[in-house]
Amino acid sequence: MNLRLCNLSIIVSLFCAPLSASTLVEPELATSMLQNHEKHFEKRIVKVAPNVYTAVGYHGATTSMIVGDDGVIIIDTLMGPTSASNALNDFRKYSNKPVKAIIYTHSHGDHTGGAASFAEGNKIEVIGHSNMGHHHGTDKSLDTVMRLRDIRQFGRLLPQEEQSNRGVAAAVTIDHDRGKGFIAPTFTISKPHKVTISGVDIEIYPAAGETNDAMFVWLPQQEVLFSGDNFYQAFPNLYAIRGTPYRDVRTWANSVAQMAEFEPSVLVGGHTTPIIGQDSATTALQDYSEAIQSVFEQTTAGMNKGWDPITVAQSIELPKHLQNKPYLTEFYGTRAHASRAIYAGMLGWFDGNPTNLNPLSHKQSAENIAKLAGGSAELFKQFNDAMKTENYQWALVLADHLSYLDNIDQQAVKKSKIAALRAMAAREYNAPNRNYYFTYANELEQGK
Repeated sequence: MNLRLCNLSIIVSLFCAPLSASTLVEPELATSMLQNHEKHFEKRIVKVAPNVYTAVGYHGATTSMIVGDDGVIIIDTLMGPTSASNALNDFRKYSNKPVKAIIYTHSHGDHTGGAASFAEGNKIEVIGHSNMGHHHGTDKSLDTVMRLRDIRQFGRLLPQEEQSNRGVAAAVTIDHDRGKGFIAPTFTISKPHKVTISGVDIEIYPAAGETNDAMFVWLPQQEVLFSGDNFYQAFPNLYAIRGTPYRDVRTWANSVAQMAEFEPSVLVGGHTTPIIGQDSATTALQDYSEAIQSVFEQTTAGMNKGWDPITVAQSIELPKHLQNKPYLTEFYGTRAHASRAIYAGMLGWFDGNPTNLNPLSHKQSAENIAKLAGGSAELFKQFNDAMKTENYQWALVLADHLSYLDNIDQQAVKKSKIAALRAMAAREYNAPNRNYYFTYANELEQGK
């Protein structure tokens, strides 16, 4: 669909922006896409190179074992001791040598929480970024809301019939012991570092992206690159709907471009399956970097034209040669979410439209909308009509207005809003969006 929508919110701008497709499709297609994507979470050990093994599907993230002369090196350690022990047990089918060192690609808990199981009670070298632990800067005073939105984004409380996956992880993971096996780094780096461990040459490079403490690991002899969460086989989560401070998108793109310069024969992402083959691995990194950079450039171009955040976000399209790449399918992040985060991160909340400097309260807006519709009863009728015609996004907008009005059957509004949320969820192949819709609907149904 190549519609054009004039941006009326900023009178001084006479530009128009094209509307791009969303992550909403027919329910059957959304389900099929998510089911097909789940091959990335099937539990298995992948031999990615001689003496290099990656465990996929033991938790959301990957963990890898490099076999050296008299020991092994572990890259990332999963969420907790249980998932780590399960992976280690299967790694032991390939080597019984003791673990000599652990390298964290960044500080997210699903990469660090199982270290103790790999250490097996021994004192070992644990290598991390010197800034480790300051990975997203969220203020601790926001723990309550962050916990709630984390549950929604990942669908942690969804019943089985509403579960699909988390975009870069299976729907259900072993989380009861999360973080209980974390071991603090014994050695930290802030610049490129080369080391030989158990006869294996290893190069480690700081590479901020999803987190400020991110690093990638390069094995020059085997030509294997471990990217951490700066790459996985889904469009990158340049903004997480659970809530994050601004992630520097340009830096992320540059870090991935730096990885591509190594032309790896194997690319092991922080999640999903490894990519094997020099052309495939190198191209994936080049494409990923270009896609991130393109979203940034298109967003800032729209900002400079005076477009508001929503209009800018709806205009973003990847270059044609990137549009059908499976690792850029929006199972996790989306272009629109990324664009709106760039806007807010660089310009703040104000969209430049003076109408929004002193907005009406939600209740005042709702009352005015009801008057335009011919009264609350007529607005309620319009809401019901939107539901009947499956115009679910508009129904959600009207439901929010109706929730502020008196003399309205609020139980009826809530019931229909729940139905609209579930209808939207069924049409989403973006896992965080889908999980959020379903979880929010369940919370409303439960009286929360």
